[in-house]
Amino acid sequence: MATLAGMLAERGFQVTGSDAGVYPPASDMLATARIAWREGFREENLDPRPDWVVIGNALSRGNPEVERVLDDKIPYRSLPAIVEDVFLPGHRSLVVAGTHGKTTTTSLLAWILHVAGRQPNFLVGGWVQDFRSSYGLGGGEEFAIEGDEYDSAFFDKAPKFLHYHPDELIVTSLEFDHADIYPDLAAVVLQFQRLVNLVPRRGRIVAWGESAEVRELMAKAYCPVETYGLGAECDWVAGDLELAEGVTRFRVSHRSRQLGTFEMRLAGRHNVLNALAAIAMATGRGVPAEPIREALSIFRGVRRRLEPRGEVCGVLVVEDFAHHPTAVRETIAAARWRWPGRRVWAAFEPRSNTMRRNLLQEELGDALATADAAVLGAVNRPQMLRDDERLDRGRVVARIRAAGRPAWALDASAEIAALIAREARPGDLVLALSNGSFDGLCEKLLAALESRGP
Repeated sequence: MATLAGMLAERGFQVTGSDAGVYPPASDMLATARIAWREGFREENLDPRPDWVVIGNALSRGNPEVERVLDDKIPYRSLPAIVEDVFLPGHRSLVVAGTHGKTTTTSLLAWILHVAGRQPNFLVGGWVQDFRSSYGLGGGEEFAIEGDEYDSAFFDKAPKFLHYHPDELIVTSLEFDHADIYPDLAAVVLQFQRLVNLVPRRGRIVAWGESAEVRELMAKAYCPVETYGLGAECDWVAGDLELAEGVTRFRVSHRSRQLGTFEMRLAGRHNVLNALAAIAMATGRGVPAEPIREALSIFRGVRRRLEPRGEVCGVLVVEDFAHHPTAVRETIAAARWRWPGRRVWAAFEPRSNTMRRNLLQEELGDALATADAAVLGAVNRPQMLRDDERLDRGRVVARIRAAGRPAWALDASAEIAALIAREARPGDLVLALSNGSFDGLCEKLLAALESRGP
């Protein structure tokens, strides 16, 4: 929503807003764009009467501003509907969808197009360090956009990505997530089938070919499909992966045609796949290999994706957005690859609507057990869930300990910081994993380490 506010302001609209608990980078972006916003929701925030109200999907009936909008018949829209009507017309929509990797892949694609001089438009769900923003309105032909499968608003229950009318589509993965709106994987698959069905026959799909679910999805496409992966059965293949001096190198081939070796600062098998998807899409759009190679080599990534936050007393603190067992596992593996030889702590906040529930708690325990030690924070908004559906942190901790790893469950971020500061030793790496602020865990941990001393 903060990103959309910035886009509308750049287009010349006067923008104000309301929210609760805004934190960086969203708050930084609003300040830079000089967009006024109010803490909390009150009917008077809609005075004077606006021409449009954009209602985010976190709000529902009972919110005082929502009620005022409905009472006074103020025109209202969802975020993706505004993007659909105001920003996408006249551009070729390049949508990146999937359970994992959407933000990084969209950012990589936009950066490649930028370095190639294509003046791309883009919208992603994270802060792209190279652009110093999460959006760009370059005015070029392409609009690279992150396609979220979550619903659009309380009055618009369709996934956001169905509003984006993809001319070309990347599908990075397909797993069960968003347990608050989808009962099972089949319900998620149905929405992705609808997305694939929107790609015109003149379009193209680039899909992760090592997923059985994704391959089955592609059988229903009406346009050409190209697969990518690390296995030789894919159309686009990344091989000879290596990490040296903080640089990831890999070789790319397309149906046996060699494109050469590429380098980037991002670490991990999952980021090689993200880069490969962006390479495949950009190449299909006519971007030569050299600007792609240059773009990858200087790309700094997205904030809160394996982002170092500081090192005190030899303990490195790194923040990541991972909030699904698969992402947790891949992030831990990437951290080991990027910082070899360090003992890895994983501090995880069960904050997303899926991870607050017990549906994937065994998978979560197994993923966290790939670290050397794990700490679980408090379940977010536990009172909103029944006892029989809420994540059982005790069972997750027991599963981690059964794998031979120490594990704890603590309620407050200050307690977690104190524990890790007390137990960590020089050379350790602490991963703070959350799709929220984790109540300032990184800052509190760095301060606790500083207080502890050498």
